[in-house]
Amino acid sequence: MKNFNINEDPHRRYNPLINEWVLVSPHRSKRPWQGQNETVSSDSLPEYDPTCYLCPGNVRANGEVNPAYENDFVFENDFAALKQEEIAFEENATETFFKARPERGISRVVCFSPKHNLTLPEMSVVAIENIIHTWQKEYIDLGNVDYINHVQIFENKGSVMGCSNPHPHGQIWAQSSLPTEVEKTQNNQKAYYDKHATTLLQDYLQEELKLNERIVIENDHFVALVPFWAIWPYETMIISKRHFGKITDFTEDETTDFALTLKQLTTKYDNLFETSFPYSSGIHQAPTDGELHPEWQFHMHFYPPLLRSATVKKFMVGYEMMGESQRDITPEKSAEILKNQSQSHYKHSI
Repeated sequence: MKNFNINEDPHRRYNPLINEWVLVSPHRSKRPWQGQNETVSSDSLPEYDPTCYLCPGNVRANGEVNPAYENDFVFENDFAALKQEEIAFEENATETFFKARPERGISRVVCFSPKHNLTLPEMSVVAIENIIHTWQKEYIDLGNVDYINHVQIFENKGSVMGCSNPHPHGQIWAQSSLPTEVEKTQNNQKAYYDKHATTLLQDYLQEELKLNERIVIENDHFVALVPFWAIWPYETMIISKRHFGKITDFTEDETTDFALTLKQLTTKYDNLFETSFPYSSGIHQAPTDGELHPEWQFHMHFYPPLLRSATVKKFMVGYEMMGESQRDITPEKSAEILKNQSQSHYKHSI
């Protein structure tokens, strides 16, 4: 009988954050590709686009005029997924198959820069620090609303990730319930903390640092790595070295190091296929329900879809939809590839 080789043989890996498994099929990374090729994002956008709803001074879809902002800019989403209106509701405790309940919340947009063509990897560390300060303020302001129990900060970058406007921006959705993925993460972190009196990600990070097989970036306060259980080809996670649960716990040095990590990681992404690399990213942090959450460890996920080139993406279809998540290239290989990318952006390299 053949001995198991994790770098060559099909196997499953366990994700303790959400209590799910992923199928890894390393041998499939060699298969030929005759499927769909995506359109490469244009790298020649103007600094200002008079037709853009998000550029300074322009009129948005709802008729409001953007201010002549010089750094980042936050506004209520004109097409919000959540509404602030309180709705009367009586839950039917006997209902089995048709459960529904209203969800109350607030949706905001965060423009990262007045420049239409300036994404995170090409921004200065100071400019990214300004965005972090804005995220901190929004986490506090939204979290202090009496019915808000979770604040989700995220970014969809690139049309392939469903981004409807190329102007660099992210979103914040704050709501009364814990979203499904957050609730799973909450439950598993709490179970681990209750058992070990340390956080799951603290202990996991220490083991990753010892192995040094999936580390992409490390500085004094943060580590960016490809998780052992990663699903997307070049998925990464940023984890704080110090134990704290939310973005408002940053020291000044941690704010700078987090900004630097964001710049370096997104630069490596862009350099990988020499394109404005698409992804969905999001911060996972403690709920804003007024409770202490010592089980939470601040972390941020990056889920990029590109697989083999700037035009070939991974599709979550078939087995992934009916069975469980699956990947071909191993996390160790993708970490090595990302780690070896330059920290100087390809468009500015000599």
